[in-house]
Amino acid sequence: MKKLNVLGTAVVTAACLLAAGVGPATAATRAAGSSAATTAQSPADILRAGAQQGVADGYPGVIGMVRKGDATQYVHAGVGDLVNKVPADPKATYRIGSNTKAFVSTVLLQLEGEGKLSLDDTVDRWLPGAVHANGYDGSRITVRQLLNHTSGLPDYFKSVRISAPYFLNANPREVFPPQNLVDVALGMRAPTTRPGEKYDYSNTNYVLAGMVVKAVTGEEPATEIKHRIIGPLGLSDTTFPTSDPALHGNHLNGYVIRTIFTNDGTASNVQVFGSAGAMVSTLDDLATFSRALMAGKLLKPAQMTELKTTVPVTADVGYGLGITRTELPCGKWAWGHNGAVLGYYNNWLSSEDGTEQVLHANNEYHLLLGTPGQTHTGKALTDAFCAL
Repeated sequence: MKKLNVLGTAVVTAACLLAAGVGPATAATRAAGSSAATTAQSPADILRAGAQQGVADGYPGVIGMVRKGDATQYVHAGVGDLVNKVPADPKATYRIGSNTKAFVSTVLLQLEGEGKLSLDDTVDRWLPGAVHANGYDGSRITVRQLLNHTSGLPDYFKSVRISAPYFLNANPREVFPPQNLVDVALGMRAPTTRPGEKYDYSNTNYVLAGMVVKAVTGEEPATEIKHRIIGPLGLSDTTFPTSDPALHGNHLNGYVIRTIFTNDGTASNVQVFGSAGAMVSTLDDLATFSRALMAGKLLKPAQMTELKTTVPVTADVGYGLGITRTELPCGKWAWGHNGAVLGYYNNWLSSEDGTEQVLHANNEYHLLLGTPGQTHTGKALTDAFCAL
């Protein structure tokens, strides 16, 4: 494919309409339906076939994991590097995008469990003046409403000022202070709903959530996540980069693929998403984290209840605090989330207690949802979970 360094205006405009990591974990899977209940294939076989179909749809590579109890199986298809044709490695790191949100939410819930804040504190309690413009009032928005996306705040990434430079990857080290991102959001439009009135996914919420972590602890959210989650769980391949745009060691290269060009999107400005989506991990580490979270090993009982208290998104999806609860087409319920940033798209599903898990990731995302690859790998993800 021909490689270009710039994109046409029409492509950028279309991309700017969608924020990376938007929506619940099964946004692409619910519409696809599920046939797992009637198939004799194993969960790993189902996930592997979905990975192969994803590559046929145009993904460079797809990796996945099925875990039930102590038994773990990995699948892969395609390549992790289009230049060297290195096979996609299920042990490789990749950008997890909005799956960062569950880590940030967990830290705030831990802080509440320690009596250092309440989720019912207002944003103004910890960030005076941070949300006061264009009709928005931080004294009327709570920390809980940030975490469950009912604050009513616009998503700064839907602004061309942020998404166009990010999509073009013109300067992956350009500085984007969190308050600047919030200010962009506040200037986008006046409020259309009252705080707490309805779910509306916005990366702005978790940028502010990270700012609250720093206000309460005096430390950056990356530091708190490292000390409270990454270290204790032994997530040796998980990082929260705050300025370095590169991936290091064994990693999937990320790509932006359209009909006539391919851009390497591996290097990425992590400041654009920060606590809303900057983390890097692996299938193994993300499975370890999500299992520990769902099993109640990271939170006290009261905070576990808050984590799993959902607001309605659709008839079969509810959003908790950084995670979703979804009724799958086979009738099973699953917890999970997705993550999407330039070059990478990933998803995880888990049972209530974390004993059953399915995860997958691919190394192509051009900021548009509903692609054939997303649909087919998403259906395989839910079918595999249904077959556990």
